[in-house]
Amino acid sequence: MAGIDDKIKEVTGDVKRDPELGKSMAKWAALGAVVAIPVPFVGPIFGALGGAAYAYMKNKKA
Repeated sequence: MAGIDDKIKEVTGDVKRDPELGKSMAKWAALGAVVAIPVPFVGPIFGALGGAAYAYMKNKKA
């Protein structure tokens, strides 16, 4: 589990260093949640996670 903890700390540090990344992740998470609303219960949760992950990966490539 140390790998997951390290990745969480890395993402948290990246968001703290770059506030625009946090804003972008929030926007994409909201969009992902809205798109996934038709799937009951877990759809918006996984949609939000997917949206935030997309924004994070997009930022890391740039």
